[in-house]
Amino acid sequence: MERTIVHCDLDTFFVSVERLINGSLVGKPVLIGGSSDRGVVSACSYEARRFGVHSAMPMRLAKQLCPEAILIRGDMELYAKYSNMVTEIIEETVPVVEKASIDEHYIDMTGMDRFFGSWKLAQELRRRIIKETGLPISLGFSVNKTVSKIATGEAKPCGERRVEKGAEKGFLAPLSIRKIPGIGEKTYPLLRNMGISQIRTLQEMDALTLRRVLGQNGVVIWNKANGVDNSEVIPFHQNKSISKEHTFDQDTIDMVQLRKIMLSMADELAFDLRRDGRLTSCVTVKIRYSNFDTHTMQAKLPYTASERLISEKVLELFNKLYSRRMLIRLIGVRLSNLIWGAQQLDLFEDRIEDINLSRAIDRIRIKYGHQAIVRGFAL
Repeated sequence: MERTIVHCDLDTFFVSVERLINGSLVGKPVLIGGSSDRGVVSACSYEARRFGVHSAMPMRLAKQLCPEAILIRGDMELYAKYSNMVTEIIEETVPVVEKASIDEHYIDMTGMDRFFGSWKLAQELRRRIIKETGLPISLGFSVNKTVSKIATGEAKPCGERRVEKGAEKGFLAPLSIRKIPGIGEKTYPLLRNMGISQIRTLQEMDALTLRRVLGQNGVVIWNKANGVDNSEVIPFHQNKSISKEHTFDQDTIDMVQLRKIMLSMADELAFDLRRDGRLTSCVTVKIRYSNFDTHTMQAKLPYTASERLISEKVLELFNKLYSRRMLIRLIGVRLSNLIWGAQQLDLFEDRIEDINLSRAIDRIRIKYGHQAIVRGFAL
């Protein structure tokens, strides 16, 4: 059966939500992110982009490029509310939805042509989202996730683009190789040094050549360049919390060991958040004593996936909670109030050094496993 995949992306989502709340921001350059000079841009309006500003840019540079930009700290709770509104509308309309991020969804409409015109249904869904939420959204429609996502990018701002079956290569050919998902800051310079700028050139190359240069990822990129992507739309399920616990073989009162394990669990949970593209705003610490008495304490914090902020809160709670000088049998950490976050990292965090360090560590762990690199902790 011919596949029908739709990709939806809310345009400048954070900025669009802020403009719903404050109409005076419409038409003006807007920056959202860390307010200090060491912060980074989480999102920016199209007006700001005309000055060369982009997401993840240091805030100091962004303000130099666009001095008249309006800076907003951001409200992840508000963004999550509107994101959930969009998700609910989509889930009411179609059976298979993958929430790829806070502002991005994939929809599998395969087989729905028996009852509806899939393209017409997709258009109606987009119009309904705009009408009921007031948010601009763009849509791509094709036979797979890669082509649909690229089509969405070509449809922006607030448009829709359909790529018919068999037209994938022709649609992709004139586009920049930067449009292909998976070609990032490392792969792009390698391909440009080979004289490759358009997807057409990748299509004309042999897959084995790319494999020799880029390894197995070269074959993946070659397939995408040729409009081939068999990845499935993964149905959306949202966990309300994630947690880790550690039970000691022997009950202990060793404070160095206890704090080290607590911080290690916090670090692992923060990594899990970033890997899944989510943020938390509630941390809970759990202690079970040798007599099986169990005590917990929780605290709120701004939405984050920063292991520094989460670890600091975990240690603070542990120090408050552990008031009885008794042997401990079990300790645990739970993160709750989870939402889909700002592309795997809390870009509202003011310390760009922390962001860069987290990204570097995450890349190593994703490639070699979590234990490939372990943080040191000052106890």
